[in-house]
Amino acid sequence: MGMDALVFDFDGLLMDTETTSLLAWQDLWRWHGLELDVAGFFARHGGDVTAERYAALAAAVGPAYDQDASHARRQAVRTELYAALELSAGIGPWLDDAEALGIRLAVASSSPREWIDGHLDRIGQRDRFELLACGDEVRAAKPAPDVYLLALSRLGVPAERALAFEDTVHGVAAAQAAGLRCVAIPHPNADPALFTTADVLLTSAAEISLESVIARAERRQ
Repeated sequence: MGMDALVFDFDGLLMDTETTSLLAWQDLWRWHGLELDVAGFFARHGGDVTAERYAALAAAVGPAYDQDASHARRQAVRTELYAALELSAGIGPWLDDAEALGIRLAVASSSPREWIDGHLDRIGQRDRFELLACGDEVRAAKPAPDVYLLALSRLGVPAERALAFEDTVHGVAAAQAAGLRCVAIPHPNADPALFTTADVLLTSAAEISLESVIARAERRQ
């Protein structure tokens, strides 16, 4: 098998924090008697868009908006939701198989290290990953290739010997810009039809073995 390393996105891929985040924001809008526009919720790039989301809510609510109360409400709801999160379906067996095959594991995410470490530590999965490349360590978020280039540098492997796994179009673009082939598993609120450049497109990690997905990616030149 020609892959030395697998590099995973975190949010929406290893763990479905994307859906959980959406649910917390929907609750907050409903708390204000409003409905969130789900179609415009997910950014077309990586990185933190929390300030923009609060600004949109404040504009919708008007003068009665209370930022502190809104933030407290969202934090309480999302803490409860995040506490129930585990690895996405099929990811655990893939990690087991990678370890059995001697393939190294890394994370490349636009999120900060504290966020990723906290979630992986809570579910006892942090030690399975040799290294993290995080958004607070690079200049530009995805679709810029910065976090993937950082991951490759830390791994010490060439891009053609590593395979990326992503759940967003901008994540696929970032991985491919760094020279990696990329397996896309769109998160539940992403449109699979937009993932036209992905080397492999899946609906779930549970639908195929790791060896099979690597073989499919390797056939793409």
